[in-house]
Amino acid sequence: MQGMLKFILLAGVIGATSFPTAFAAQAATALVQSETQQVGPIEAAARQAWRENMAQIATPAEGCFHATYPSILWEQVACKQLASNMHMLPASLRKQPFQVQTAGNGNDYVLQAPGAKLISQTVGSFPSVTGVTSVESVGVPAYGGGGILGPNEYTLQINSQFTSTTPACRNQPGCTVWQQFVYSPDYMVQGEAAVFMEYWLVGYGYNPCPVGWFSDGYGDCVRNSNYVAAPDVPISELGSLALTGTATAAGNDTITFSYGTDAYSFSAKDSVVYLSTIWNQSEFNVVGNAGGSQAVFNSGSAITVNVAANYGGTAKPSCIANAGTTGESNNLNLGPCSAFGGASPYIQFTQSN
Repeated sequence: MQGMLKFILLAGVIGATSFPTAFAAQAATALVQSETQQVGPIEAAARQAWRENMAQIATPAEGCFHATYPSILWEQVACKQLASNMHMLPASLRKQPFQVQTAGNGNDYVLQAPGAKLISQTVGSFPSVTGVTSVESVGVPAYGGGGILGPNEYTLQINSQFTSTTPACRNQPGCTVWQQFVYSPDYMVQGEAAVFMEYWLVGYGYNPCPVGWFSDGYGDCVRNSNYVAAPDVPISELGSLALTGTATAAGNDTITFSYGTDAYSFSAKDSVVYLSTIWNQSEFNVVGNAGGSQAVFNSGSAITVNVAANYGGTAKPSCIANAGTTGESNNLNLGPCSAFGGASPYIQFTQSN
């Protein structure tokens, strides 16, 4: 579709689909406090409610969208194309031991939905960030030293498990699917971040990859979605960021990134890997920027990570250790993890150096 289209959404949708206020209070404390100093408590609370609501309002079609506070209209914007040869990497590829406390490369906490329930949405946020002034992505030898390296390079990632198969595997023995929701500064354009989804057929074998997919040279197939451009946010603003991933059966999967008074969203068909049919674990963290790289934070950094999930129930999820799926990592030591049920189930853990 050419140009920009505005789609009017009913305000009633907000109340019907938004996460309960219990999660809002838990996940947004740092940002609301920061904004309160600038615009006052009432306006800060209104902005936070708007950000949460925009993450719940489905975009009206596939493609790229942007919204600006206080409007609840998703405005369609031009999508941009990602490179086919630069990717986040799964931990299973060339995994080698890190210090056991270091987050990422498999050593991460994961939210596990209870019983046979499937996740339809995951919201990742950082309710407390202290002492963070800088970050730098550095290459990791086990992954060939690749990635987008240098100061203020990092990614936010929501990752599914990669232990389940779907029709996307085309009956290839040993094939499982993996989907990532990614915010990545400088991914294609210096000074511009990319908000997109990345898809994998892990263990597809050395058969030719399906049309539109690319071999990673290790028996896996990978493809990137298009992306919506977003601000390249300095790591000192980490507490102001939130990432949401949604999977809808027979519909669209959506990633939404919010920062300040802006929200950015990209949607594509769930049938790329049929995530909605198997999604039962979610990993969320801040890690290196692609290529298995590591995000190195300044000494004295302390971050609380909140991973909330909607799986149609109030039972407490499980917090599973050493279950992360991304190959990217950070240099922070994991603290304890706690799980909470109720109207908006979530897990929460700390990491620091």
